Amino acid sequence: MDSSVIKKYDKEGMIQIYEKWPEMAKNAFNSEYKILDIQGINHIIFAGMGGSGTIGDIFEAILSKTNIHVSVVKGYLIPKTITENTLIIITSVSGNTVETLTVLENAKKSKAKIIAFTSGGKCEELCKKNNIKYYKIKKIHSPRASFVSFLFSMLKIFQNVISLKIEDVNEAIDELEKLKMKIAVNNLTNTNPAIKLAENITNIPLIYYPHGLESAAIRFKNSLQENAKIHVISEDVVEASHNGIVAWEKESFVEPILIEGKDDYEKTKERWSILKQYFSFKNIKFNEVFVNSNSILSKIVYLIYFLDFVSIYKAIMLKQNPTPVESIDYIKKRL
Repeated sequence: MDSSVIKKYDKEGMIQIYEKWPEMAKNAFNSEYKILDIQGINHIIFAGMGGSGTIGDIFEAILSKTNIHVSVVKGYLIPKTITENTLIIITSVSGNTVETLTVLENAKKSKAKIIAFTSGGKCEELCKKNNIKYYKIKKIHSPRASFVSFLFSMLKIFQNVISLKIEDVNEAIDELEKLKMKIAVNNLTNTNPAIKLAENITNIPLIYYPHGLESAAIRFKNSLQENAKIHVISEDVVEASHNGIVAWEKESFVEPILIEGKDDYEKTKERWSILKQYFSFKNIKFNEVFVNSNSILSKIVYLIYFLDFVSIYKAIMLKQNPTPVESIDYIKKRL
């Protein structure tokens, strides 16, 4: 692969935006947005689809060891357990996501506090009309490429609400900067791990993940589907041991990718070991992706950055333009 091939298929320059992610993350967290100080919140609902939904998944992982209950809504309906101590966070990068707009319409009838994040569109109009607090964040290239700007802006704004440690944010940005040197287009060699993994994806990937890294795995699935235009499967490694593993008893074109944290729970590590033994016994080729023992934020951001690059390189290898999503547009026009 060389830069001319990337330019040929990546017509809108998606990969150039990804190379700016460390800078975008830093700028977003150092923005002039004021830190919110909302007291008494014991339930947070994150509503969003696609990349916006992934933001909710990340916050859920960050808050998993706190007393705040988290619900992630990827659809039309909000839970009935809403009280005046509930905070509903609406995220729609485009501002026109039908499902999320429906949630916003329903949320304004509740007792909950509501805050929205969008680049404009109907979401902004609805917030203005109903005096709902919202933050307008610029969309850069596409919703999935804008992901890091939205995430780190929201981390800045909600850092007191979620008791976020600044050192975790700095660590995550540092990891992005270090990883960029290994996977960006300045290193189109066989030492680039993102290119290597993309080359090893030759059929339908099945992504196995531990519970805490689900958000990164789902994002990887979504990015491969949108950018490379391929079918992808994802499964929790522990749950798959009770059902999905049986499918390997037949010959398959599916290829396992194992996303492993070096500090995974000890019983999860045991499961990884057994699964790899099983794959070796069945002569099933598998790929592994490891993430170091850093904060949960750093681990997830690192994986998303790495795996999104994998999806873009895979798109180029398949002679696909990673930006257009014509099938999504087809559905949206008919809603």
